[in-house]
Amino acid sequence: MKVLDGLYYSKEHEWVKITGNKAYVGITDYAQESLGEIVFVELPEIASQLNVGDVLGVVESVKAASDVYSPIAGTVIEVNEALDDDPALLNEDPYVNWIAVLEFADDSILDELMDASGYEAYCSKEE
Repeated sequence: MKVLDGLYYSKEHEWVKITGNKAYVGITDYAQESLGEIVFVELPEIASQLNVGDVLGVVESVKAASDVYSPIAGTVIEVNEALDDDPALLNEDPYVNWIAVLEFADDSILDELMDASGYEAYCSKEE
């Protein structure tokens, strides 16, 4: 399982990369390994307003469909349209192939998320 430093992680296995007031959101390596071969990604609508815990999208694999939850509140300003044509990109590198970008104003929620070492510890308890 690959976990990158410098990202924030949720208990639902999403990651967040902060760049200014933009939050790139994707699923973790742990999540894509658990799902198996990903065959479809439902992306959120541009301009959608999301709160923490809202469904950001859906990732379907040959095993199951799984909701992706927003780990941060904000407005969807960009989606990774490459996932429409090639959803397996999430299997290849889930940290390069983000799902959506949210513009956010309140970064206090980041205190509720885990850093890389906290997420690794959390995942080791789940196994």
